[in-house]
Amino acid sequence: MNTSTTRPLWQRLLIRRLKFLGILAALAIVLVGGSYLFAPQWLLNANTWREAMNAQLEKRSVQAGDTRWVYYEGGQGPTIVLLHGFAARKEVWLKVAPMLTAHFHVVIPDLPGWGESSRTPGASYNIDNQADRLNDFIQTLHLQHSLIVGHSMGGAIAGVYAAEHPQDLAQLALVDTFGLKFKENAFAKEALSGKDPFVYDDRAGFMRANAWAFEHVPNIPGRFIDVFVQDNIKNRAFIDHTFNELREDSQVLSLQTRLDKLTMPVLGMWCHDDKIIDISALESLRGGLTHAPSINTSILNGCNHMPQMEKPDAFARVLTSFMLAH
Repeated sequence: MNTSTTRPLWQRLLIRRLKFLGILAALAIVLVGGSYLFAPQWLLNANTWREAMNAQLEKRSVQAGDTRWVYYEGGQGPTIVLLHGFAARKEVWLKVAPMLTAHFHVVIPDLPGWGESSRTPGASYNIDNQADRLNDFIQTLHLQHSLIVGHSMGGAIAGVYAAEHPQDLAQLALVDTFGLKFKENAFAKEALSGKDPFVYDDRAGFMRANAWAFEHVPNIPGRFIDVFVQDNIKNRAFIDHTFNELREDSQVLSLQTRLDKLTMPVLGMWCHDDKIIDISALESLRGGLTHAPSINTSILNGCNHMPQMEKPDAFARVLTSFMLAH
């Protein structure tokens, strides 16, 4: 006797639905597993899209000067422009972005030459030239009188831009920033010797590079690391060229020599245990700001060189308080 025909209709419909859902689940597992093995870039892009959507950010582009800038934009209120560091891209801000777009208009570009923004072969991408390009971007999008936040190399670019165009921004926030005097540490010795700690050819090299920047190195699946390795290799010539430009004396202290030209409220935010830009740079920043109307400093614990990723909640609180106070 066929028991399936004796079951109530609701049971037969339920079994069919469960079978259908089981097939869908199996297909999803095969699709995701196959993508992880053979197209990990697709999964990374999908996750980036999800994080940007969660932060209410849209990806846009604009031609400004010699660069086709690609950037995220979202939120309403006073404007904040976020600038990433060396060998990074706009996605490093996605963890903290949802806490900022809830109250502010946020613009997050890939700096010229990095990420999806365009690169001119043979051109210089040192701090001074990037500050000029940033001015093109600010003018094109009418982002004057905003808070500009720069991290690491992006901090030096933001600071030099602010020194040369003090009338065009309201506040400046410098986060674990390059371009200042600081106590020479192991990273600085390695960098000044000509060895770039941020180039790598395999998974082990990727982990070593991240150990310089993170208090706790993120647990990233191997095939995703392979994507970052291939991207690093693909862009090696540009990374090496820019790294060597930043080792020049004029670049190492590019911000320090201009601190007396900063005439807007300035925030200095540092991770206490930064292995790349030693926290002694914060004292150099304080001492050089002779014309800033107000100076705020904040030291975060439990992070290394990437507070926006390791301490996004604390980062957002400090930045929001500084923004609202001025």
